[in-house]
Amino acid sequence: MSVKLLLVFVLTEFLLCLTPGPAVLLIISQAVRAGFKSSLNGVAGIVVGNTIYFCLSALGLGALLLASTTVFQVIKWLGIAYLIVTGIRMLFVRGYASTAEAMSVIAASHKNRPLTLFGQGVLTQLANPKAIAFFTALLPQFIHPGGRVIVQFVVLGVISIAVEFPVLTAYGWLSARGSGLLPARFASLQGQIAGGFLIAAGVGLALTHRP
Repeated sequence: MSVKLLLVFVLTEFLLCLTPGPAVLLIISQAVRAGFKSSLNGVAGIVVGNTIYFCLSALGLGALLLASTTVFQVIKWLGIAYLIVTGIRMLFVRGYASTAEAMSVIAASHKNRPLTLFGQGVLTQLANPKAIAFFTALLPQFIHPGGRVIVQFVVLGVISIAVEFPVLTAYGWLSARGSGLLPARFASLQGQIAGGFLIAAGVGLALTHRP
């Protein structure tokens, strides 16, 4: 694998991560409603989702999943339903006696459940048609068939994580900082804002078609 090819992969991965999609919208939602540190659980979930697809692609099973319309559609629509239903529920976190009470409910519901945030990240990435298309169609273009294929997959996987993790982390940090600038009297809107982004992530998945 040449250095030039690795640089092309890094640039491709960076641009794909930077483009707002379901994963980015999910991290923004988590950061707004639960804070930057909590959103790192979602980032970790997305990275794990990518790792799963890396393994499937290396084993030659990614193409099989892409070709299996039924299996893929089940995964996709489970993810869509989960994100949209959760987002709608968050839109109705209102009507509390005080801002402090509203924020305590949001925090109790989400901030202290890292496994929930992590699971959202995994499910969102596994349900993303662009992710499976990347790992089954685009990724093999960077693999030299004459070399050690598994080693090349490992190298690309490490590079992918090294690129995507800081990008998603930056989105989470900026979103948390932005939500922190809201005046105290609007703090209870954080749940509605986060719910809106979560619904947008679900809609984004629904509108994304397989190649």
